[in-house]
Parts: sequence; C-alpha cells; structure tokens
Amino acid sequence: MSHFSSDDEAELQYLLRQLLKSTKDRISGAPSIECAEEILLHLEETDKRFHNYELVRYLRQHVDRSLGAVVEAETEHGAGGDAGGSAHDIHAVTRRTRDSAEYKQMMQTLKNTMSLVVESLINKFEEDQLRKEETDRENLPGASESRFNDNCSDSDSSFNHSYAFIKQEQLQALAEQLDSSQPKEVRWEALQKLCCAPPSDVLSCETWNSLRTSLSAVLDDRDPDLSDKVLKFFAKTSSSSPFNLTREIYSSLAKSLEGYFLSHKLSLPIGSDGIDVTRPDISRLLKQMRLINDFQKEMPSFWIRHPEKYMEEVIESTFSLLSVHPDLGLASPGTEKALEPVYLLALLDIKATWFNKWMHSYYSRAVIFRLLERKYKTLVVAAVQQCLQHLTDCKHRSHQTTDDCFSTEQQNSSSHWSVYTRRELEYAFFVHSLCVLGKVLIYTNGRKLFPIKIKKHKDPFSLTDLVVTLINIMYQHPQPSRTDPSHSVSLAPRSLVTELLWMLCEQTESAVECIYQSPVIETLLAPLIRLLNGEQAKLKCPARTLTHIADVLARIASTDRGLALFLYDKNLDLANSKGLVCVHVIVQFTQRLLDKDLPSLAQSETSPAVCGAFLFACRQMYNTCEGLQVLRPYGLHTFIAAALKEVPIWGFLSHNAATSAQYYLVWEETLQDSLLHFAATPKGLLLLHNTGALDDCVAYMYSRFIKKLQVSRCEKFGYGVMVTQVAATAPGVMALLNSGYVQALVIKLWSVLECGREDLRVVHPKSTPMDPIDRSCLKSFLSLVNLLSSTSAVWALLRGQPLPQKTAYSLREVPSSIADLIDRLIAVDSDAKINSLFNYEQSHTFGLRLLSVLCCNLDSFLLLESQYAICSMLLRCQKENVTEPAGAQGELILDALSVERNHVLVRVCAVGGPSERRLPPRALQEGPDPYPWPMFLSYPSPPSQCYTLDAAMLNNSKQDSEISAFLASTNPAKEERWMAACRKQYCKAMSTAPTSLTGTVLSQLLETVVSVHTAAEPFFPPAHYKAEDSSVKRAELSSVQQLGINICVRYGRSLGLLKEGCTEELALLLKHTHLFLSAQRASLPTHPTDIQNIHQGQDWLAATLFLVMAGDARKTLCWLVEFSSLLCSAFIWPARMHNSVHLPAEVAASGIPPVYWCTAHYVEMLLKAEVPLVHSAFRMSGFTPSQMCLQWLNQCFWNYLNWPEICHYVSTCVVMGPDYQVYVCVAVLKHMQPDILLHTQSQDLQVYLKEEPIVGFRFQDHLAFMEELECKYGSMVLTDMKHITLCIEPSADPQTH
Repeated sequence: MSHFSSDDEAELQYLLRQLLKSTKDRISGAPSIECAEEILLHLEETDKRFHNYELVRYLRQHVDRSLGAVVEAETEHGAGGDAGGSAHDIHAVTRRTRDSAEYKQMMQTLKNTMSLVVESLINKFEEDQLRKEETDRENLPGASESRFNDNCSDSDSSFNHSYAFIKQEQLQALAEQLDSSQPKEVRWEALQKLCCAPPSDVLSCETWNSLRTSLSAVLDDRDPDLSDKVLKFFAKTSSSSPFNLTREIYSSLAKSLEGYFLSHKLSLPIGSDGIDVTRPDISRLLKQMRLINDFQKEMPSFWIRHPEKYMEEVIESTFSLLSVHPDLGLASPGTEKALEPVYLLALLDIKATWFNKWMHSYYSRAVIFRLLERKYKTLVVAAVQQCLQHLTDCKHRSHQTTDDCFSTEQQNSSSHWSVYTRRELEYAFFVHSLCVLGKVLIYTNGRKLFPIKIKKHKDPFSLTDLVVTLINIMYQHPQPSRTDPSHSVSLAPRSLVTELLWMLCEQTESAVECIYQSPVIETLLAPLIRLLNGEQAKLKCPARTLTHIADVLARIASTDRGLALFLYDKNLDLANSKGLVCVHVIVQFTQRLLDKDLPSLAQSETSPAVCGAFLFACRQMYNTCEGLQVLRPYGLHTFIAAALKEVPIWGFLSHNAATSAQYYLVWEETLQDSLLHFAATPKGLLLLHNTGALDDCVAYMYSRFIKKLQVSRCEKFGYGVMVTQVAATAPGVMALLNSGYVQALVIKLWSVLECGREDLRVVHPKSTPMDPIDRSCLKSFLSLVNLLSSTSAVWALLRGQPLPQKTAYSLREVPSSIADLIDRLIAVDSDAKINSLFNYEQSHTFGLRLLSVLCCNLDSFLLLESQYAICSMLLRCQKENVTEPAGAQGELILDALSVERNHVLVRVCAVGGPSERRLPPRALQEGPDPYPWPMFLSYPSPPSQCYTLDAAMLNNSKQDSEISAFLASTNPAKEERWMAACRKQYCKAMSTAPTSLTGTVLSQLLETVVSVHTAAEPFFPPAHYKAEDSSVKRAELSSVQQLGINICVRYGRSLGLLKEGCTEELALLLKHTHLFLSAQRASLPTHPTDIQNIHQGQDWLAATLFLVMAGDARKTLCWLVEFSSLLCSAFIWPARMHNSVHLPAEVAASGIPPVYWCTAHYVEMLLKAEVPLVHSAFRMSGFTPSQMCLQWLNQCFWNYLNWPEICHYVSTCVVMGPDYQVYVCVAVLKHMQPDILLHTQSQDLQVYLKEEPIVGFRFQDHLAFMEELECKYGSMVLTDMKHITLCIEPSADPQTH
C-alpha cells in the first residue's frame, strides 16, 4: 500500500504541524531561512527525541507496509540458504530494494502527498494572517482598551512576519503621520505600515532622523498600545541594524526615559504600600528599561569594531539616565523618596550583569572610568550611600528575622506577585550597587575614584571605610526566615559581601589597598576576640556570619601577602587581643570551637559547618612551611585528631537517622581533609603520622583523587604535590599502597601504554610514537617517578617481592603491582614476555627509561640489583641482540633498545660527578658512525675508559696550603675562640684555594674540628665503642651492602684514592658502624612488613669518609664514633639517627629521618622566600624539593657533584654548622634555576633533576650566599635542629615561638 487517502492527508497535516511546534525553538533561533532548512535536514543527528515524534513513527509504519514484502523477498533471495548474513549482503539487499518499482512508486506518492500537505499549511497560515489583520482594523477604535498577547517588548520575532517593500516617499509620509498632532488612528496605521517595512529600508532612508524623533515622541505617548508598538519596532530594527544606528535607537530610548522621570515625579511607596508593576505607567517604564537592559548586554559584543565615540555616546547616555536625581541623599525611614531609573534597572538585572560585561574589556573600561571621574562620580556616591542606607536599615531592624528582599510585609499586605514594597526596591538597589562597586574596586582606576564625599559624613569616605561598612553589613543583617519559599542564598548580603571580598583578595593590588588594612583586619577579627574573651559578639546571625568570616580569612591566608600579614604583622591594633598576632587569634578560636569551649556561643552556633570553615582558614596557613612553623606549637593536629575520634558521639542537629548519617559523614570528611593537608609539608607529614590517622587520610585523598575532585576552592593544583610528599616516607607509601592508589596507577599506566582507550572509536590506525615516552604516557610516567622517587618508597614496595617470571602471559593479563610492572616492562628477558606486549619496543623502552630514573637513586639501584640482578639481565639481552642466531659470532644490532640498555648499564656501573664520568647519548647521530660509543657487554668493568676519567686528571691537594698552616700553628685546647677563627680561615680558603680542602688537609681539618666540638659542646652523650673481634667477625653484611662496597671501591680507585685490598677494609668499617649504631637503636616492636624499622641501603657518609681518609678504616671509625656525639651527625649521617634512642619514641617508630622532616622542611621554606620561581616550578610539576634534596643528602651528592665538591659539602656542614646543610640545598637549587624553569616548561623536571648531574656548581661561588642565609634564618633553623630530640607536640606557651 503506497497510496494516501484524504484521511491520511489530514492526519499527515496534523502530524506535520505537531512536528513544527515541537521544533519551534530550534527553527525560530535560526538566523536565516537556509539555516532553518539545515536544522530540519539534520534533525535526526541533533535531536535525541527524533524517533519519538508521531510523524516519524507514522512514516516508518508506512515504509514497512509499502516495502515489507519486497525486503523479505530480497533477503531470502540474497541469503541462498546461508544462515549468516554479512555486511555485504545487507548492502546488496538495500540496493536492490531501492531499485525496485515499489520503492520508486512509494517515494513519488509520498512526495506528491507531502507537497499537498505543505501547500495546504501555507495557505491556511496566510488566511489566518489576513483574518488577524482585519480583526485588528475592526478593533482599532477601541484599541486603547485592548491588550497585546505578549507582555514583552521584544518577545516577538521577525521570523513570524512578512515584509513589503516601501519607497522613500512613503517613509516621509509615515514620519509626518507619526506627528503628535495627528489623530491616534492615523498614527496607529503609520506604525502598522512601518512595522511591515524591511528594517534596512527604514534605517537607510534620508528621513531616518526625523522619523526617529517622531518615534521617540510616540514612545512618550500615554496610550500604551502606541508606545508598545514603537518598542517592538525598536527591538526588531536594532537586531538587524549596524551599531551606529543601534546606538541612536538606544540614546533615544535613554533620553526618553530620562525626560519621563524628570517630568513625572514618581515616588517610592511608604510603609506597607507597594508598586504594582502591572500598572500601565510602571509597566511601560519596565518594558522600556528592559529593552535598554537587553541593549546593554548585547552591545559589548560588537562595539569594539566601531569608533570609540559611538561607544562613549552609549555609555554616557546610560550614566546620564542613571544619574537622574543624583542629589537626593539618604532618606530617613518613612519619608517620601523619588523613584529613580536605577530602581527599575535593579529589578530587571539585580546583579548588574550589564555592568560586568561593560567592564570586561579595557576598551570600554577606560571610557567608563574616564566618565565616572569627570562627570558621573555621583553614581559611585549613590551606590556607596545605598550601602550605608542598607546598614542603617539593618540596625533599625535589629529584632526582626525577615528575609532579604522578600519580607513578611509582602506576604501580609499584598497577595499578588507583581507588587514590590519599598524595602524590596531598596534591597534590589543595594544588591545592584554592591555588584557595581565590586567591579569598580578590583581595578586601579576604579579605586582612584576614592575617597569620595558622602552626605552626613564630615571626612572623605575612603576605600577602607567602604570595606568596613560592607563587613558590618555582613554582621548586622538579620536571620533570614526559613519558612519563606522565595529566599535566595545567592542574593543574601553575607554571600554577596563575601564574594566581593574574595574578588578583592584575588589580585595583589586590590587586596593591598582594600583588604590588608588594619581597620579591615580588625573588623574581621573583632567578633572572634570578643567571643574568646567570653563576651557576646555583635552578630545578628552568629553561625552564618562566622562561616563567612572564616571564608574571607581563608582567602586572605591563601595569598602570600595575606599569609605574611597573619603570621608576622605585629602592627595591627587588635582590641582586647592581649597583644596576639592575627594567626594566634584564629587558631585559638578554632581550637576552642573544636573543644566547644566558647560559652558565649550556643551549641547550634558551634556546628561542624562553622568549625570546618575555620579549619579551612587554618589549613591555608599550616599547609605551608612558614605557616606550620607558627602554628605547630598549638598542636592543632591533635585537636583535629581528637575530634575525629569523637565523631560518632558528636551531637547531631537532627534526630532523623538518614540526616544524622549524612551529617556524620560530612563532618568526618571535613576533619580528614583538614588533617590530610598537614601532609603538604615534610614536618606536617610527621605530625599527621603521629596522630595515627595517616592511613585514613590517604584513603580519603584517594577517594577524591579517583573522582578528579578539586583539592579546595583556594588550590590551583591537584593532589600531585601531596602524593609526592606522602610517598617520600615509608609509612606514607604503605598508606598509598593500602588505599589502592599504587594499583590504580599501575593499571592506568598499562591501559594507556598497551591497551589504549576502549571508548575511543578507531577510524584510522594509531600513529607510531616518535618519542621514547609518548605524550599519552607521559603523565603516568611522571606519576610513577614521583611515587618511586625516594628510597623508602622503592624498598617498601619491592623489598622481598619476587618477580612473577611466568612461562606464559595472557594478552589480557594486566599488572597490578610495581613488581609486576618491572617483570613485564623492564625484565623482558623471555619470548613469553615479548609476545605478551602489543607494543614491545615502545613498552620496553618505557620500562628502561623508568629503570634509568630509579637507578639514579643509588640505594634503590642496590635493592633492584640485589633482588633482580638487573645488570645481568640487561647484559644478557644485549648479547642476544645480534644479527646471527645463538652459536654464531654475530654483530650487535644498533636499535633503540640496545642504545637504551647501554645507557642504563653505563649509568649504574660508572660512578662520578659531571666531570668524572661520561654518559652515552640515547640517540643515534648522523654520519658514517651513528654510535661511536662502545657497547657495555661485560660487568662490572666497562670495555673502555671512555666513560670515566683518569685519576691523573684530578687535582691533588696542596700540602702547603693556608688551612694546613693554620692547623699546624694553633692549639685548639688553649684558644677559646679557636672555632670562630677556624670558620673564618675556612671561608678564606674556600674563596681563594678551594682545591686545598681535599685529601690529607681535609682529613686533618675534620679530625680537629670534631675533637674541638666534642670537647666543648657535645650534643649527644659521648659514645664509647669497643667491639670484640669475635662479634665483628660474626657480623654479616647484606647483599645490598656488598654491592655498595663494590661501587665505593670502584669510585675510589677511579679517583686514585684507594689501593688494592681496600675492599676488606671498607667491609670491616661497615661492620663496625653497624654494631656501633645498633647499640643506639630504640627497641621497637617489629613486624616483617615494617620497612621503616630497617635501615635502607648503604652508609654513604661512612663510604665518603673512608675515601677522604685514603682507605684507613680504623681512622675513619674513630672519627665517626667521635662525630656521633655532635648535632651535625644527626643530619649529614642519615644512618646515625635511624630508629635512634635519642629521638622521641613516636618519631623513631615512624622511620622518618630528621633530614626529611627538618632539613628538607626548611629547604622548602627558604626556597619559597629566596628563590620563589623555583618553588613555583616544583609546585607546577607536582614534584617536591624535599624529595630531591632527600636523595642528594642521603647519598652525599654521589653522581651529582665532583669529588672535591662532595668533600666541600661534608667539610662545610662540619665546620660551619649543621644548618648549612639547608643552605647548601637552597644554593644548589638557585644555581639550577634556569634549567629548572626550562624543564618545567617541557614537563620533565623530575627526570632532569634525577638523571642529570649538577653542572658548574662550586661551593666557593655560593658560600657568600649561604652566609647571607645564615644571617637571616640561622637562629630559627639551628634552634629547631637542636629540638629534634624533644617531643614536637605543642609547647606550654605557643606565642613565644
């Protein structure tokens, strides 16, 4: 059946009409008919409801009836008895069906029928239009009593009207007919014809100016129908006219409104009376003001393409309109006040969206500020006066609890939505003024408008006065009514003021001029000080207001200038604060909130929401090193941990079980989040560990991390830095492992490296990556580097973990641990592993690059080599990578993998600084010999000396140096100020002859200085060590230590410092130091999984001193035993303090070394103050300076500095003091600043810092800078270093810190 009956045609007509109605919004929004046609043609692609339209369903049924039999016949014919059908068969059936006679007949019939249906619809539409015009003419005499169907001046669309061409003579006649002297019927008819004329003809006519004047006159006509008709004409015409004509229409409207307000003395209602917006005169004004507001919002999008004078005319006409009645001043409640245009504009655009758009670009902003300064400063004055008036009204309504703009007056006295009381109009004007002032104040030229002269104020009104007034509005606004359904939080004064203050804090200039002023800070802290003193705070709604105060304080503290103001500024005159700095007021208030120790506040006013807000403010301070330094004595972490334990018994606000559960969960997460941010700094991480909540906080962080939630509204970066900080310690990395973070990271890496995105539609083959680490894998690679950067992390995740080494691997088998990842990507030494990789070369290269980064940490390399024999595996793979099969003498194949393996082998076997070893490149070079470097095919000695320098190239120390003469000519025991003289002589020698401070001279200097310090001021009790030979012989060195001995001996021989037979001497030294330090270790409960109870890796300081003492084990041991009583040993000798009895029990149990939570902490603190660009670079990269410094210091800069500089590092810390360890790290990072910034931009900072040596760094060039740092920070750093043996919990008097 392919024919349509008359009933079918009628049904089709109805269904087509329904389809057009459903898509009316899409079609009417099209800028042209062609666009509308395109929308309909592609409706199936863009409208998800397409197949639910009745017309589509009807047509589908019709196709089934017409072609069902044909399709079945063709399907059976094409299948030929085969049960399956391929895509080719389906296309063949479709082609034959479309070629059939039935299909052609159906399409022809459908086209004819639809043409008839569309033609019928068009005819019916034209008839309806004619009938409507006749009805309008018949009702013309009574038009003044009629009402248009739409109440909006610009709601109609030119898409629904047809135009007729019009001549210039006709337009001239229409202009004359619009004269006010003409009868109403004549003017109405002229407006009808004008609306039907094409806008382009009207705007381009020679009589447009006179026509515009006549239209403006009609606009002021008392007859609403005539004025509405003009408004519609203006709205439609402006949408299709150039800007120069649009601004004329806009200026006409503005001047018309200005004249109306000046001539008609409209007044605001008094008492409970209101303004009804449906009243004809008010309705007409609102329609005109709405059209003006629509113009205001649209014009900024295109006025930049026109001369500035056009834009200035628009802005000036707007300001002129809003300046009507500029000198009315403040009115007392109950007196009559004029209704100004700004009130109506505020009703239509209460948050001043138009002004925000005008202020967006400098092009218009400059004109606005120029006009405000020269002619219209009264607008700013009026806005400020309105804020003062609102504050006065709030004080007068001190006992009322009504809402902001929808008061109970409206509910009691008016039953209609269209009536606005005076208070509501005043409030709308206040909100509008507040939004305008907020935009003005964030710009320098806007702030230059102040101070201003305010009526009833003797002194000029300054910026500070304005901000204090706004804060007082936040304090004095009454409690909003909860029963009011019209309440809007976004329009509440507290929210608006808080938002404005936040905007001012975001820019340094506006914050300094507006926020960081004593009266502002004093006003913000005044309620807190009163509550701390047991007095009542002058707040109308304490709970909500305190929350907003905390939000503002948090925003201030999140900036560097604001943080410094809170921490150090003692010039603030805080009334009744007992001389406290701002930070002390905030922290004490937060502590007492958590303890519920504020008698002046009711229990409902100390809710978790208020506590959480103040904890967030404190967090902005203690998540920085300098902030934690000030807050640490208060022990805020212990208060938060105690509150977290009491969460189940916290008093809930609701007895409803579901509400209580949600309430409990939110409060628990708030406390966990607050505790978690202690992990942003090294010392804070130790405090967090001591609370026992580290695992829970890391699990909470992971739950937010996988949801990709923002850290907080004040943080610009994610959890990357915090994860890296946590992963630097053994407890932290175990918490990450238990939370599931490590497994998720491995699985994600595997998915991007081997699987690709499953939800990505593949339309072409994936391109072969050209870089060793593809961009798609770079983020996962850097995350792995951050996780495995520290020795603690590698040992915690890999110690005792064997590689799977399976005989077969499924292609769908995904690694879930770091050991699995090493097995699949690094130790690829079997055909099963090779065949299990989709991208063998790329994935194995990825693994070798990761191995290279891991092996830069010598202790990590020692673990990998001792457990997995990494070097043997790489050498075996190199030997198998030949051109001939096994058994034949083939040539080594030069490819990306063999070159990468050679680089790794050289890196792990050749030891030395930038001038002591050469690493082969990772890429082939052009020319006849693409890789001139010899391949590393034997272990441990390389085939050639091209990778290490000869010992003869190193300078030997001079025995006749000044420092040796000083040591020989003085007697430390008889001279009181010998140490000061020694420091002075050392600095002189460092600057003039640094090469003399090596070898015998250095060993003599170190022995003398340690003896003097031990005799004068030992920090730890002097040790007496005497080990029996039997106990030393029974002591066994681990495989890690034995491998470390080989590295040390190899390095010493390459430098010419050690002779044959020194391996046993170094082994003996390490046995003695192990026994000596074991006697000073605390007795802690051990568990096989407690990695923190095991010293990880080699004793690199002992090895360094062994080389300094030219391989003399007994001399080195005596020096170390004597050195162990000095404070310096706690920092430059990491093995000394591992689980030491001298540390507090909880610190020793954590396994976190002082070099991390003290030295690295101060490195980050000083780096932010002295080298801020480097500090920011680390933040942006997700890496931390503490991670890198921990690696440098643990291995005494081996492989990073040349041997003379390593000697200078040890001697500088011993002679100048342990605090110089901090200054050395800061100086190194400052020296590397250009390269750090460059590699931050290329997103490989972590890899660069770990793989590359510190080129060009000499202590003699940076010693003066270190001395400057000592002058600035020496007392603070050294004092904290001396407190490492004390409990790090709060002191008795926090303010003295």
